[in-house]
Formats: sequence, C-alpha cells, structure tokens
Amino acid sequence: MLRRILILCFAIFIGPTLQAHVTPPTTSSKGQDFSYSDALVLGLIQGVTEFLPISSTGHLILANHFLELDQEIPLFNEAGELIVKYPATNEASAQPYTLKDAAYAYNVVLHAGTILAICILYWKYILEMICGLFGRNANGLLLLRNLFVAFIPAGAVGYFLHDAINIYLYTPKMVGVALVLGAFIMISVEKWRQTRPVPQTNGFGPQLHELTVRRSLCIGLLQTLAMWPGTSRSMMTIVGGYLVGFNPKRAAEFSFLLGLMTVSAASLYKIYKEGMDMMNVLYWEPMLFGCLIALISGVLAIKTFIHLLTRYGLAPFAWYRIVLAVVTLVALT
Repeated sequence: MLRRILILCFAIFIGPTLQAHVTPPTTSSKGQDFSYSDALVLGLIQGVTEFLPISSTGHLILANHFLELDQEIPLFNEAGELIVKYPATNEASAQPYTLKDAAYAYNVVLHAGTILAICILYWKYILEMICGLFGRNANGLLLLRNLFVAFIPAGAVGYFLHDAINIYLYTPKMVGVALVLGAFIMISVEKWRQTRPVPQTNGFGPQLHELTVRRSLCIGLLQTLAMWPGTSRSMMTIVGGYLVGFNPKRAAEFSFLLGLMTVSAASLYKIYKEGMDMMNVLYWEPMLFGCLIALISGVLAIKTFIHLLTRYGLAPFAWYRIVLAVVTLVALT
C-alpha cells in the first residue's frame, strides 16, 4: 500500500516522464519523445527542490526508483541502433547508454535554469565579485575568496570520490537514512540558534564578505557531507552559516551563492565527461522549456524559502524529511 502511495505521489509530479525510453529496441527511444509536459513537470521539481533543505538529488533518486526509471535499459536512436557511451574505441569496449543515464542527463541540463535563477536574484553580489577581480570592489573580492575557499573541499571530494559515491550512496535506502540524519541535525542546530542569538550588526548579523578564511572553510567542509544524496547541499551550508554567525537570511544567501559555484562546476564537469552522450538522447527544444520552468519556479522558491526560513527556521523542513524518510523506508521493506 505504501509503495503504491509513493508511486502515485511521484507520478503526480513526473508521471509520464521518460516513459518513451522504456520502449522496445525496435522503436526509437531518443529524447524527441520527451514531451513539453514532461519538461514542465521536471522543471518544477528541479526549480523547487534545488533550494529547499530537503535534497533535490534525493527526491529525484526516490522518484526514479518508484517509477522504475533507474533501470539499466539500453536506449536506441531513430534508426533502431544502440546508443553507446562516448568515447567507444571499438565494439568490444562499447557500453550502452541506459534509461538511468538519460534520467540523470535531464537533471544535469535542468540545472541551467536554477543557476540562472541565482544569477538573476543575486546579480549585485555577482557584479561585486567581478569588479573585485579587477580591483574595483574590495568587498566583492573578499566574498569571492570566501566562496572559493568554501568550494574547494566539495570540489576535491567530488572529483576523487565521484564513482564511489555513485555506487554506494545513490540508493533509495541510503537516501532515506540521510533524510532522517539530516532532519535531526537541522532540529538540533535550529534549537541551538534560538538559544544563542546571532551577534547582530545593524540588526542583520555579519556581512557575507566579513567571514574569515577559517569560517568559510568550515562551511565548505560541511558541504562535503551533502555528497551523500538525501543530506541536502543547501541544508548543510545553511547549518554551516548558522555555526559561523550568520542569521537565517545571510546563511541562505551564502548557501545560494556557494551553490552557484558548486552546481555550475559539477554540471560543467558532467557535460564535459558525457556531453556527447547527452546529445544522442536529448532534444533541446523541450529541455530549454524545462530550464525556463526551472528558472521561474526557482526564483519563486528562493523568495518563498527565505521568508519561511526567517520566520520559522529549519524545523518545518526537518519534519517533512522525517515523514518522507519513514514512508520511504517502510515502503522499501
């Protein structure tokens, strides 16, 4: 019963998504069968969950599992030929591009929409950092330094442990465990924050550029824990922001700007490694539409999230994670 409920819930969000890819080998399973309605739904999921401390990656893994989209089903082009992963030096080394690979490719492309959402809302910070590079804004240069220092740990861990993380942590059960652990971290840190008010400067706490290198590195080290799907990158960086003295609004702003750097780097690396494969299975018209939806929903999600975080803290999102994790783990058994 629980499994059916989960399937129904996820189907409401991504019902027909990628269904064309499970067609028999004699028919086409390339991305032209990915409709605009599919792009609309996936764009909404990406735009909303990317910025909330509930793990967008975890939600997509669970959705793919319960909708049976995480299967190693080979994909075929319009001519009925097997699509192989690039590069393939010879027939013996060729590996088929699968339904699971295609589902992940869609997610990577949709990140463009959420990246653009951050650029639109926080263009002033971005302009300050650009000016800082040319010696025209000292605060912008300090902010860029802080973000780069915070990015380094996750960049290093992701580069060296990417394959191991995919093998051992990208499973629904591991996502469920991470959702629960992350929820208890959020509740504990939120209680700590409320009992130990943030030192105030003009009522807003320290500025983003006022972080020391050591405190920026602290946030960066916490971000590495988000490599475990279900933990949530935004959750760990906001928690880190709390610990170094940010108020909720500033913690969220630093999290989003750090996400701009981290997600962009991860997406570019994925495109560099598998760009040719993506071009074989994706048609760009519906994907550009999906990116637009991710952009619009991402902008709305950021504004709504900051309002809720400032007023209610992390607790509501923690309880949501616990409910989702319990239902998921019970359904998996």
